[in-house]
Amino acid sequence: MVKDKKAKNDIVLIIVLLLIAAAGLFLFNALKTVGDTVAVYIDGELSAVYSLSVDTEVVISTDSGANTLVIKEGRAYIINADCPDGICEAHRPVKNVGETIVCLPHALVIKIESQKLGNNLDIAV
Repeated sequence: MVKDKKAKNDIVLIIVLLLIAAAGLFLFNALKTVGDTVAVYIDGELSAVYSLSVDTEVVISTDSGANTLVIKEGRAYIINADCPDGICEAHRPVKNVGETIVCLPHALVIKIESQKLGNNLDIAV
């Protein structure tokens, strides 16, 4: 009888934990904000800002090499990089505020930001 009660309590605990995890995942996804700008940082310095609403392709040159940034259909991604690891090329496209693509060998950070949320950046087109 004691084993049956423990088993029931374990099942209830697992269900409660799963519900809490599902609610957290729902809230995390519901609170994401789609950005409107792509900020390019080289060596920690803001280099350029592009609109996510304008499809473009730009080569970003650094002292260490070059990356090709593509902005298409409201998403930003790297299609070509001459760095040895290519991790930035394998990164999925980003569109939500705070998401980044990083190329460590080139000291390059691509970050999604939003002017609506208070980022006062001059946009290059």
